[in-house]
Amino acid sequence: MAEPVSSGVGMAAAIKMYGMVILLGIMILSAALVYLVVVMTRMPRTRSEWVVSLITTVVGSIAGGGFLIQYFEMHDYLLTWSGLCAIGGIFFAAGLPFWAIIRWTFNYVNARENATILDVGKELKDFKDNF
Repeated sequence: MAEPVSSGVGMAAAIKMYGMVILLGIMILSAALVYLVVVMTRMPRTRSEWVVSLITTVVGSIAGGGFLIQYFEMHDYLLTWSGLCAIGGIFFAAGLPFWAIIRWTFNYVNARENATILDVGKELKDFKDNF
């Protein structure tokens, strides 16, 4: 059995050497898993909705996760394997709200497909006034 100190140093050296590659791999894996979870729960109705949901989920996962890591100063998590797993979870969780927002937007637009921009503006103003 390896000593915890020496195996930890080996992992830190590997992360230091291949850090960006490992981090990029975790980001891509997290974004792909978010998208799979989203698509398996609610299948998109059209091809355009599928493409838009894929792009926004991946970009939202990477950008939202990056923002959370920067805002809460979690850069030290990148130095250990368990920290990288936690960062992957943050990327995963950050992508889910973006998909929901896009899905609600598609539903709103589809429900008002024949309305003019003035009708939609009036409806939004009435909503704001009643809120």
